[in-house]
Amino acid sequence: MSAAEKSREPRKPRWSRRNPYPARVVENQLLTSPDTDKQVRHLVLDIADSGLEYQPGDGVSVLPVNDPGLVARIIGRLGVPADTEIVDRKGRRRFDQVLSTGVEITSVSAYLLNHLATALENPTAQRLLAGERAELEAWSRGRDVLDLLNLEPDWTPTPEALIAELRPLVARTYSISSSPSAHPGTLHLTPATVRHPATDEWGDGRDRGGAASTYLADRVSAGDTVGIYLSPNKSFRLPEPDTDIIMIGPGTGIAPFRGFLHQRAQEPGAGRNWLFHGARHRDHDFLYREEMRRFDAEGTLDRLDVAFSREQDQKVYVQHLMDGHGEELYHWLRDGAVLYVCGDADSMAGEVDAALARIVAKYGDMDVAAAAERLAELREQGRYLRDVY
Repeated sequence: MSAAEKSREPRKPRWSRRNPYPARVVENQLLTSPDTDKQVRHLVLDIADSGLEYQPGDGVSVLPVNDPGLVARIIGRLGVPADTEIVDRKGRRRFDQVLSTGVEITSVSAYLLNHLATALENPTAQRLLAGERAELEAWSRGRDVLDLLNLEPDWTPTPEALIAELRPLVARTYSISSSPSAHPGTLHLTPATVRHPATDEWGDGRDRGGAASTYLADRVSAGDTVGIYLSPNKSFRLPEPDTDIIMIGPGTGIAPFRGFLHQRAQEPGAGRNWLFHGARHRDHDFLYREEMRRFDAEGTLDRLDVAFSREQDQKVYVQHLMDGHGEELYHWLRDGAVLYVCGDADSMAGEVDAALARIVAKYGDMDVAAAAERLAELREQGRYLRDVY
């Protein structure tokens, strides 16, 4: 091909936060039982004409649209028309449009809280900022911008003044749960829905929820479009097909591993696949249960171990299953397996790391310090990879 012909080739579009791809929703279904209070959904997005190319392990960023009910309440609280024009460094925009797609309103704004404490001398804001961080985090959990405004019922800032105290609305990144080989032209997500039911303490009978997760769960249906762009994760990719892998993903941490397994089912290779998954109840929230059982039956999964934490008196988590299969897990690692962890960073990732250290120490015949060094070596070698959040 000549240079002139190459120059005439259409360039792949560079989709980004400023220029998201409008992906059409093909499917949006509930994965978990309607009876459980922890909802997880399965979304299929059409990207056939986008030029987007991803690999298993990559993420996708979704640009949320804030809850119109919360937007209307904030506008009503300020007592201004929804189409009030505001002027800031981004130009002239309608107030309702800024609240919908421009700023974070479903969480507590540190800037607004500080303004309440310093400029308005609000006692609640002052107490929270002067106290322990844990107390502030506990108070903030589930609360939003309207809650902050209501700390000073008689205060009515201008729309410009309020917007100046809020953070820009940012995209939420989710692990891609599909394989480009097995699911050509589409991209799959497995988002958990964050909901905060009304409490007596809040006193207004109003439920709250996460910006992106409730947007995807409640306000997006088949045929709608969602703004997205890729977030590649080059440090969380599959090894060569002949290499063994161990995947540890409780809850929605299973998402990238679903993509891994579909990819490995498509390609020849002698590498074995072992999945540790965690759910509360096998009939309520064992995500992709039938697919995982099929992979197990067909041999794509060589080992499938699932911890059901709420089906017995004592809770059982993935780290407990790891301890129970410690010797075999150690042998897989000793013989070259790559180990992946995906999921909650606050507790699960640390517990899994501690379980690995115990296993390496016990079956590698070494002390705790040497086991920690061995895990550090595995990280440096790209054989202990984590995608935690």
